[in-house]
Amino acid sequence: METQQRIVWLDWMRVCACFMVMVVHSTEPFYLGGEGSRILTESDACWASFFDSFVRSCVPLFVIASSYLLFPVQGSTGDFFRRRLSRLLVPFVVWSLFYAFYWGNPVENLKDLLLNFNYSAGHLWFVYMLLGVYLLMPLLSPWAERVGRRELQGYLSVWGFTLLIPFIREWASSGELHVIYGPTGIPNPAAYPLWGEASWNGYGLFYYVSGFVGYLLLGLYFRRFVPELTWHRTLLIALPTWLAGFLLCFGGFLARVYATSGLFPVEGPVDYAVGWETPWYNDTLGVALMAIGWVLLFRKFQGWNPRMLTAVSKASYGMYLCHMVVLATASALLRDWLGTGNDGILGFWTTPVEILSTAFSTFLLTALVCTLLQRLPRVGKWVVG
Repeated sequence: METQQRIVWLDWMRVCACFMVMVVHSTEPFYLGGEGSRILTESDACWASFFDSFVRSCVPLFVIASSYLLFPVQGSTGDFFRRRLSRLLVPFVVWSLFYAFYWGNPVENLKDLLLNFNYSAGHLWFVYMLLGVYLLMPLLSPWAERVGRRELQGYLSVWGFTLLIPFIREWASSGELHVIYGPTGIPNPAAYPLWGEASWNGYGLFYYVSGFVGYLLLGLYFRRFVPELTWHRTLLIALPTWLAGFLLCFGGFLARVYATSGLFPVEGPVDYAVGWETPWYNDTLGVALMAIGWVLLFRKFQGWNPRMLTAVSKASYGMYLCHMVVLATASALLRDWLGTGNDGILGFWTTPVEILSTAFSTFLLTALVCTLLQRLPRVGKWVVG
C-alpha cells in the first residue's frame, strides 16, 4: 500500500509481531538443548515461560494483519496470486537455498527442500502456512462479502471450541496412546483420535474449521464488525482478555515442566519440549485470547507514524526470513560472554538479559540491513519481499 493509504496500526502490529518472533527464538535455547530438551534451573523455566508466553501470539498477528488487508479478495484470483506469490515465493526460495548451504549438509538439505522446508531453518514453516491461507482466501471471499455478524460469530464460536482440542487430546491420551495418522501421513502416537479421526482418516469433524483459518475469520470480524473503541473500553476488554491468555500459556508451560520432573536441571528427548509447548500452540485458547487483546490495543496506535515505521513494516517479511542467521550468532556470543543460568555473571538476571539482548540486537541489525536492501533497484524485492 502507498504511504498515504497505509493503515498505521497495522504497521505497528506487523513491526511488533516481527520483534516478538525474535523474542520467541531468543528464548528457545533456555528450554531446548542437550538431547533435545534442557532447562538448567527453576528460574530459567520461569523466565522462558514468561517471555515466550508474553509474545507467543506473534504468528497469529501476521495472519490477522493479512486478513484485515486482503480478505475478501478484490479483483480476479489470478491477479491476487500474481501479486502475493511474487512477493512471497522469490525471497523464500532465495533464503531457503541460503540456509541449505549455510547450516548442515547441503546435499541433504537440498533434498529436503524438494518436499518441505529445511529443518535447519525451521522458522520457514510460516511461509507454507501463509501460502495455504492465501489459497483459501479467493475460495471464501464470496461468502465473506455477504456474511453477517451473527453468522460470522457462529463460525468463530465453532473455531473457538477447536482451540481446546490440543488439551482434550492431552487429557484423553493419559491412558493408552492411540496412533493416528494426520493428513500428511506422519504418525503421531500422542494424538488421541477425536470425532471421526482414525488411523485411516485424519480429517475429523473440526478439521476444516480449525487452525489458522480462524485467524483469517478473526481479521475479517475486526474489520467489518468491531467499531472504533475508546481507550477506556479498549483497556476494559483487551487487558483481561490478554491476561487470561497469558496465564493459560505461562502456567500451562510451567505445570508441564514440573510434571516432567521436580528437579533441575530437567533434561530429556525433544518430546519433553513438545509436551511443554502444548499451551503455546497457535491453535490453542491462550494464544488466541492474547492475539485478540493485542489487536484491540494496536488499533489505538493511529496517530504516531514515524517514517522509519513504514520502512521497517515493509521489510518485516525479509527480516523474518533472515533473522535466524543473526540471532543464532548473537545468542551464542552472549551465552559465552555472560554465562548461563544463575551461574552467569548477572546471577538471577543473566537469562532475561540474554533473551532481550539477543532479540533487540537481532531486530535492529536485520531492520537496518533489510531496509537498505529494499532500496536496491530490482534486487531488493527479490531478497526482502
